[in-house]
Amino acid sequence: MSIRIVLVGTTHPGNIGAVARAMKNMGLSDLVLVKPRYFPHEDATVRASGATDILESTRVVSTLAEALTDCVYVAGASARARTINWPTMGPRDCAERLLLESKQGNVAAVFGPEKSGLHNDDLDLCHTLLTIPTDPDFSSLNLGMAVQVLTYELRVASTIDRGPGFESEAPPASGEEMEHFYTHLEQVLQDIRFLDPENPRFLMRRLRRLYIRARPDKNDINILRGILTAIDRSRDSS
Repeated sequence: MSIRIVLVGTTHPGNIGAVARAMKNMGLSDLVLVKPRYFPHEDATVRASGATDILESTRVVSTLAEALTDCVYVAGASARARTINWPTMGPRDCAERLLLESKQGNVAAVFGPEKSGLHNDDLDLCHTLLTIPTDPDFSSLNLGMAVQVLTYELRVASTIDRGPGFESEAPPASGEEMEHFYTHLEQVLQDIRFLDPENPRFLMRRLRRLYIRARPDKNDINILRGILTAIDRSRDSS
């Protein structure tokens, strides 16, 4: 399966090894680490229990955006409640959606630091929130266990024929293309004084949720960027 697992800010190297083992058990191999505290590390190798080939091919990057630059669909795992509602899925539905979206391009599941989980800024880069149902009296899941739950569901879902997937005139916009669009959009909104850079509140976050729900493809983004460029030109000529 060409599905990426991304770990953000992992503090315990043993958990990286446990994730590599969980991935290899279920046939995944693409692991990316965002600013891990320790890697490579002996504890990671020991906990991998033979999945050292995954550790050896693991990429380390400095930002989550860099890890997702070529992805067309991203699920972010978190157990914390959020002030802004993100679309939410359980592991079974999320696994099925990841597999379906993977027919259009690269997809990823993102897991945050062991203690704090993903921040809202991280979830701004995700299309959906993955939540794993647990006993509310003891809801904390080890990182390796959380990845194992999702990778198991991915393995099960991969055995089911779900047809050709989505059809579109153009492939979905990549994470990199969406980030360029959001940067351009924010700048134009500031220029026309719709967005106050000193008091942005949740405007850009809500706009991100709007476009994530819309799922623009490459042609859509080209049109939207063209509109923003036209606004820039009209302001320059006035």
